[in-house]
Amino acid sequence: MTEETITPHSWRPRRFMVIVGHPDDADFGPAGAAAAWISGGSEGWLVCCTSGDAGGEDPEMDQLELARAREGEQRRAAEIVGYSGVTFLHQPDGNLVNDLALREMLVREIRTFRPDAVFCGDPEVIVHRGGGINHTDHRAAAVAAVDAIYPAARNPLAFPWLARNGLAAHKVRRIYMMWSNQPDVWIDVSATADRKIEALRAHASQIHDPEGVFARIRGRLAEQGPRIGSAAAEAYRLVVLDQDPDESAEVEEALEADPIARSDARTA
Repeated sequence: MTEETITPHSWRPRRFMVIVGHPDDADFGPAGAAAAWISGGSEGWLVCCTSGDAGGEDPEMDQLELARAREGEQRRAAEIVGYSGVTFLHQPDGNLVNDLALREMLVREIRTFRPDAVFCGDPEVIVHRGGGINHTDHRAAAVAAVDAIYPAARNPLAFPWLARNGLAAHKVRRIYMMWSNQPDVWIDVSATADRKIEALRAHASQIHDPEGVFARIRGRLAEQGPRIGSAAAEAYRLVVLDQDPDESAEVEEALEADPIARSDARTA
């Protein structure tokens, strides 16, 4: 059965942030959409909760050297995508925990950069559709990102010392969840797929069969493209926390035009 073609997702923020567990997650994840937004005039910032110091096969490996190498790879990849900067929170790779310390770090990042939208993982995904376990750090980073966005970043009494020191509460308006089992928006990345691949190429310590990996990535983008009638797309689960003013007006107009919907909205 052929899926119905839908309209490509066209909303674009002024500023956005990507919150992930490891170096390379952002490039396997939303690099295509991030590059498209940046090309359109948005400013992006990347936050990696760990430095990937457990991303190797040799137990004798110097993990500090590995972390240093992976941070360098991620910085080079971030330049290709076009991010304004990268923050590494230096949490333990493979042992990331959604605790208050991590939440405060993420709230600090959000209140400093003040993004309109955030890309992160889907905290509900443990087993990916079609098989495969979602890495524990991916899950922890996703839950931590959501908890930092709502309610902590917008609540001046959450970590009040941040507000007292100039980091006022900030409302992230949208969350785009990558690697979700229930995507509902598709972003056209046909013009930025090559940048995504080049960003991935920077992660030489992790990608041992680059052409094979790149072929699979291009295949996944091509599989999603037809949903919006494009050559390549990335799929996300969208959570709208606060509507744009024009969106609010459209909602009000729709409610006024539909007495049943208006009644349901008032009693909800």
